[in-house]
Amino acid sequence: MGNVQLDDEALERYSRQLLMPAFDVKGQQRLLQSSVLVVGAGGLGCPVVLYLAAAGLGRLRVFDPDRVELANLQRQIAFSMADLGRPKAEVLCERASAINPHVTLQPRIEMLDPDSLRIEVKCVDLVIDASDNFATRFAVNNACVEAGVPLLSGAAIRAEGQVVLFHPASQAGGCYQCLYSNTDEPELGCSDAGVMGPLVGMIGTVQAMEAIKWLSGVGRGLAGRLLVLDAWQMQWRELRLVADQDCPVCRGVTA
Repeated sequence: MGNVQLDDEALERYSRQLLMPAFDVKGQQRLLQSSVLVVGAGGLGCPVVLYLAAAGLGRLRVFDPDRVELANLQRQIAFSMADLGRPKAEVLCERASAINPHVTLQPRIEMLDPDSLRIEVKCVDLVIDASDNFATRFAVNNACVEAGVPLLSGAAIRAEGQVVLFHPASQAGGCYQCLYSNTDEPELGCSDAGVMGPLVGMIGTVQAMEAIKWLSGVGRGLAGRLLVLDAWQMQWRELRLVADQDCPVCRGVTA
């Protein structure tokens, strides 16, 4: 695919990014030609989609079957009282399009079954998991490993968060299944354990930054590294990931 030409409006719109020598026009062109699937339009998905759209990503597919509720407004910054009862993915895409009408935004409000998820993942350059439950995360991970598409995963609860990038072409960090195993124990969500609003903004913003870096080819990515945040102490930790040689998902696929 050839480079996308930037017209005068694009040069002005993205001028603050273009000023950086490491990013420059080539980085912007890569973004404009990129396609990303975002799973989840909640606390993490809101900053992810808004920032990626503002940065000039070419195409964003946003999946979330939920509708806006009053309890979401404490942290899901794309929504307002007027949006109560509306599909999150639809509203989020509207807000992002209002920021940058040149980005192709495609909301999906139905549940993703494994077959449709596989099809969607194969059509993008990067998948961003901004969901809030293990079932979805495992399903997304399986589809990404099968398709060989990088997965940028984020999670947040209470005042703790994490971000990690899994790249199937690299054995260094394995996959999401290597990091977490399926469990029968009850899963705590934000409605059970609580969550601080700014925390999801911090984690979602890191995901957006990492996506821009990965797609533009600028900077050091998070492949094989897990960032963990304790927001109460405002302390980040970095953990080096090791692939599980007995992982039932990526064993033999990334070898």
